[in-house]
Amino acid sequence: MSRKIFVVTAAYGHDRVRQAGGQCAMLPVIAAAGADGVEIRREMFNEQEQTDLAALAVAITEHQLLACYSAPEPLYLADGALNPLLPDLLREARTLNALWLKVSLGHFTDSQTLQTLRSWLATGGVRLVVENDQTACGQLPPMQRFSAACQVQDLPVMLTFDMGNWLWVDSSPEQAARHLAPFVSYIHVKAATPQQNGYRAIAPDEGGSRWQALLRALPGDVPRGIEFPLEGDDLTAVTRRYVELLREEEA
Repeated sequence: MSRKIFVVTAAYGHDRVRQAGGQCAMLPVIAAAGADGVEIRREMFNEQEQTDLAALAVAITEHQLLACYSAPEPLYLADGALNPLLPDLLREARTLNALWLKVSLGHFTDSQTLQTLRSWLATGGVRLVVENDQTACGQLPPMQRFSAACQVQDLPVMLTFDMGNWLWVDSSPEQAARHLAPFVSYIHVKAATPQQNGYRAIAPDEGGSRWQALLRALPGDVPRGIEFPLEGDDLTAVTRRYVELLREEEA
C-alpha cells in the first residue's frame, strides 16, 4: 500500500486561498492532483467555513479526501496548564471527520496533567498529534520530555515531525529524527533556506538532498504533508508533481 500524502492548504498561500473562496475551493485541486488528504488550517477559515464545519466535511468527503485538522494553539499554556480550548478543538476536528488534531506543544512541565488529557481524548473521539513549532517549546529537549512522559503513561499521543521547523530553533533535524522517530505519526515535509530574519520554507528538491536522508531516518509508513509553497499557473500540475515525488521517495 502506498503511503498517504496530504496537502496543507497553507501551501497555496493565505492570499491565494482567500481569493479562491476559502479552503474548500482548494479541494478540487488537491483531489485532482492525486493526493490522499487535506490538512485544514483553523487560522485560514473564512466566515462561512468557521460557522459550518459540517458543510466543509461534506465537501472533503465528496472529493474523496481524508482530513486532518491543524489549530494554531499550544497544548500547554505559559503557566504549564493544559489549554482549555482543546476539548472544543477536538469537537471541531470530529465535526470535520478529521483523522487527527494537530497542535504545538507549548510549555509542558507536569506529567500529572496527562491524566486530564487522557480523559479529554477519551471523549473527543479524535487522535492528537503534537508538532515541533518555531518557538523554544519546539526544540528537541521539551519534545523528548513530552514524548517520554506519554510513553511512560501509555498515552496515545504522537508527534508531527516538521522537517523545517528545527532550523528556526537552531536545532538539528537529523538529531531530532534520531531521538523522536519512534514517536512520529505524521511528517510535515519542507526544506528551508536562510534569509535575513531567519529562514524561508522552500520545496524539498530546491534544497539539495538533505531532505531525502532525513526522510529515510523517519518512519516510512506514516502520512507525509506538503507544507512548502505550491505556486504556478497550473496548481493541479504543481501539486501532482510533489504528491508523486513524496509518495515514491523511498524511506
